[in-house]
Amino acid sequence: MSAAIKTKAIKSRKDLQNLREAMTKAYTSQTSKIIVCGGTGCVAGGSLKIYENLKAQMENNGLNVEVSLEKEPHDNSIGLKKSGCHGFCEMGPLVRIEPQGWLYTKVKVDDCNEIVEKTIKKGECVDRLAYRIGDEIYRKQEEIPFYKQQIRVVLEHCGKIDADSINEYIAIGGYEAFEKALFDMQPDDIVSEISLSMLRGRGGGGFPTGKKWEQVRRAKGERKYIVCNGDEGDPGAFMDRSIMEGDPHRMLEGMMIAGVAVGAQEGYIYVRAEYPLAVRRLMNAIAQAEELGLLGDDIMGSGFSFRIYIAKGAGAFVCGEGSALTASIEGKRGFPRVKPPRTTENGLFDSPTVLNNVETFATVSQIISKGAKWYLSIGTPTSPGTKAFALTGNITNTGLIEVPMGTTLRKIIFDIGGGMRGDGEFKAVQIGGPSGACLTKDHLDLPLDFDTLKKIGAMIGSGGLVVMDSHTCMVEVARFFMHFTQNESCGKCVPCREGTKRMLEILERIVEGNGNEGDIELLEELSDTISNTALCGLGKSAPNPVVSTISNFREEYETHVYEKKCPAGQCQKLKKIYIDPLTCKGCSACSRKCPVGAISGKIKEPFSIDLTKCIRCGSCIATCKFNAIKEV
Repeated sequence: MSAAIKTKAIKSRKDLQNLREAMTKAYTSQTSKIIVCGGTGCVAGGSLKIYENLKAQMENNGLNVEVSLEKEPHDNSIGLKKSGCHGFCEMGPLVRIEPQGWLYTKVKVDDCNEIVEKTIKKGECVDRLAYRIGDEIYRKQEEIPFYKQQIRVVLEHCGKIDADSINEYIAIGGYEAFEKALFDMQPDDIVSEISLSMLRGRGGGGFPTGKKWEQVRRAKGERKYIVCNGDEGDPGAFMDRSIMEGDPHRMLEGMMIAGVAVGAQEGYIYVRAEYPLAVRRLMNAIAQAEELGLLGDDIMGSGFSFRIYIAKGAGAFVCGEGSALTASIEGKRGFPRVKPPRTTENGLFDSPTVLNNVETFATVSQIISKGAKWYLSIGTPTSPGTKAFALTGNITNTGLIEVPMGTTLRKIIFDIGGGMRGDGEFKAVQIGGPSGACLTKDHLDLPLDFDTLKKIGAMIGSGGLVVMDSHTCMVEVARFFMHFTQNESCGKCVPCREGTKRMLEILERIVEGNGNEGDIELLEELSDTISNTALCGLGKSAPNPVVSTISNFREEYETHVYEKKCPAGQCQKLKKIYIDPLTCKGCSACSRKCPVGAISGKIKEPFSIDLTKCIRCGSCIATCKFNAIKEV
């Protein structure tokens, strides 16, 4: 039997260092590691069954398998781990093999036996599971073009470590930055280092993190709070969720360092209840840190006390706004308030509050460990560092990526994303979610950073990138985002509550073929009014998708309004369906299938469609065996 590693509560800095030494020894003694993706996407694809099957087969083969670092492994043991998201969601479920760095894609339960027999026993790669482009095989993860073009800082550990193990996090250097901040730095030093790094908030507007921390540090108040915004409500965005699922301790460590810097003793993580796996792993991480003594009273005998709590949100998009978020944590309705005062002065429980998002806090520990100069070497002079993006839409490689600030859309979409899926050409990309804007071919070589995007009326936002091809209707895209925003409006202010409703009504009329002359101009006028008079950031940015699509695709709006046509052929109500009399056999199958009785005719004679009744459902097209029914 192997000797158990002592994991009793840490009472001093020396205790943490001793534990790190023991865990590092245990971690490195594993001759190989099998890392099964345990992110939400791969779990939905059956990765947990793959994990259990691998475990059972390895044990049945008499292999020395270790599933945790709770005990010191035997020599030549094999580590079997459930990690967070690997990022390459398009290819999941994913299994990584260490130390070779191989990545197996689209793994099934039936593949487990071959992985055990060929890879674990013989050290050979199962080439049929490796990623391919044409005839070229990419066995190593870092050689795959999707990964090769990235620089992973925040996502460094996601997909490489056991997401549920504090021992493994400590073994790879976890909580070293917190230890340094607690014992080797003064609060002023911590804030100064963050300020020098020019770290900007990754939740939307890019406000300087050091400036925010300095304001809270200097603010007067008996209590101060650290709040992490894990609400992430943008459609198509899952960066924060993946960090919380894949590397929760790194985020906690950033919050703890912030607590030391500003003199806060309590932290809250606001995470939507729709992220059950993230909530579970955060709760587990907090419990582990408390058990070890890294959270609680008089941490490591330093005199500093800090605790972290989880507040689950109900999914209201408006609660991503700072004042609405803190109100929700307090048990109140999530309404934004007029500013000033700012959250840094009057935040949670009317106290000075540091409010940053998940990605921002997950960056902090590396800046403290490696220094501001290191961080400034990545990205652009005014937007240093990296940014995680969720890449979705009509693109070959969907998934979670991380690139240096200033990377161009062209590199992201064509080098990392692999270009368009299917036969469509690139048309636009929606960046920043409902608060963002559509970028076009003209913007492909534009560097993605806070200041450059602001100049063209766009924003990085939380980091969602929804790629659209030539088959996409931009008016429908604007309608979709306006429908989302209108539904999510808290209703407190008239411009957002009523203005977005009017805009949605106009857009719905246009895509249904009932657009009127002057509608486009009215949309522009309403956009200007709402942007200038709405109470909070949600309302002020609500018209952005409409403004950007009108600006870049005005002719598409005009075709909808004046010609009653959808150039992309996507708006159902604008489709014209007819029966070709030369092809129709008069079998009546389409008439019998039509749910609204829009098709009539005589048997063995050509039938016809009454377009005033037709709902463009397409059932007649699917029914006709002679391809006589056409759609234009």
